[in-house]
Amino acid sequence: MSDIEAIKDKYLDEISTAGDGDALEAIRVAALGKKGEISLLLKTLGKMTPEERQTEGPKINGARQAVADALAAKKDAMESEALNARLATEKLDMTLPPPSAPKGSIHPVSQVMDELAEIFADLGFSVATGPEIEDDWHNFTALNIPDTHPARAMHDTFYFPQTDENDMPKLLRTHTSPVQIRTMMNVAKQTGGAGEPIHIIAPGRTYRSDSDATHTPMFHQIEGLVIDKGIHMGHLKWTLETFIRAFFEREDIELRLRPSYFPFTEPSAEVDVGFSVEKGRRIIGGDAQGGVDGIGGGWMEVLGSGMVHPNVIRNCGLDPDVWQGFAFGCGIDRLAMLKYGMDDLRAFFDGDLRWTEHYGFNALDVPTLSGGVGA
Repeated sequence: MSDIEAIKDKYLDEISTAGDGDALEAIRVAALGKKGEISLLLKTLGKMTPEERQTEGPKINGARQAVADALAAKKDAMESEALNARLATEKLDMTLPPPSAPKGSIHPVSQVMDELAEIFADLGFSVATGPEIEDDWHNFTALNIPDTHPARAMHDTFYFPQTDENDMPKLLRTHTSPVQIRTMMNVAKQTGGAGEPIHIIAPGRTYRSDSDATHTPMFHQIEGLVIDKGIHMGHLKWTLETFIRAFFEREDIELRLRPSYFPFTEPSAEVDVGFSVEKGRRIIGGDAQGGVDGIGGGWMEVLGSGMVHPNVIRNCGLDPDVWQGFAFGCGIDRLAMLKYGMDDLRAFFDGDLRWTEHYGFNALDVPTLSGGVGA
């Protein structure tokens, strides 16, 4: 049998003088590989007598373990040396700008909601919210729209199946007017029917079964409500003018109120805003009669409004002989389209990142009156 100690010493010497990882791997294969010299010695143990195996076995296993330990120690030393060499030569310039990280953007609808909240906060309004799954009474009946009223045909409503015919029908709200109802009812409850002034806006999602370039089954709406003593149409007109001029950031904006019909307001008015045409593009403001340089111009409907119907005030537990008010509502998506030049409402909800990157807003561009949202 070969001298086991000599074989072990040979490989230990080679390991100590190995210059790189490849040389170390070659030594491992030669000694401990499937056909390595020490591995072949281990295979001879089966042919030995018990006495020989008892004598030679510990020597061979000892040589295998010594070589394996030496290989592991040498590998650790090489890796540590390589790391130290790398740390000694590599430098990090802390003055360099960091790599740009992916960043999101604010959706135009969210941006416009923030702009509206900022504008109306400056006018003394607070933001009110309510459930998107409503009952029939808050969505229709309390708003002076009884079961047989033809005004219900104006809303293509998503109703939930009724499990019990005695339960009040549930639906996805068709407007944010139920928030106005709940706010007035809460005030009536808290004051024992005596009432107190209310100045709120109610932005949020609403739902109607409709879909085309200017309508979607889910859309965003903002409504405003003022309840106080001695309120009249003049207050409504001033509020709307101030709001529209602040939102579109132009003072040369004209409004036109046309008589209309809503069951929850009396009198009611559709509100048109004057627009002009500049370089082929429709611009809110300017000369609505002749446009700029006599090219184009006209009126565009933007919202509905009116004095709150006495029946609505009465349904909420307040006295309409003491408290009067006005309400208005418009589509947030439509306002975004008019202000930022979008022409298809469906793109708002497609989830196309390219569209969002183009029309989206920087997260740090928080709307403020002093920073560019209104005058």
